Amino acid sequence: MNARDRDGGGRARSARPRDGLGRPLPYGAAGVERQPEGVVRSPAETVREAQRLLDAGMPFHAHEVFEDAWKSGPEGAAPLWRGLAQLAVGLTHAARGNAVGGARLLRRGAAGIEGVDGGPYGIDVPGLVRWARELAGRVEAGGPAVDPVREAPRLAGGGLE
Repeated sequence: MNARDRDGGGRARSARPRDGLGRPLPYGAAGVERQPEGVVRSPAETVREAQRLLDAGMPFHAHEVFEDAWKSGPEGAAPLWRGLAQLAVGLTHAARGNAVGGARLLRRGAAGIEGVDGGPYGIDVPGLVRWARELAGRVEAGGPAVDPVREAPRLAGGGLE
């Protein structure tokens, strides 16, 4: 029986390497560097880092950046960051071939941010809601495999550039 990897506080933390979509790889395999957890960033730094990861085809890692913002930022901003994390995880599942989970999380994230003011952070909330719902529909319809680089949303400005 394998003992679970634990951090200094005894919490389970898998030390297995991961691929760009966050899937565990066998121990010893070359993987993608993991996103550090618990990093406190400014909203602008959060958006820049998440966009960089999305553009690189790493939505799972972008979700971790949004999760840090959601957990460390002001309570009033939590719905925006939580919804963005759900969009990133939805894209992750869609890219992994999980159409049901991907569409569900894309729609949940869209509903979570709809009507939220992303203006102070420069986030194009209406554009992201449209992107998520359109992608969810394509994924559910059994469209072609989702390429996370090609499907990466634009967080700020033009939404779907």
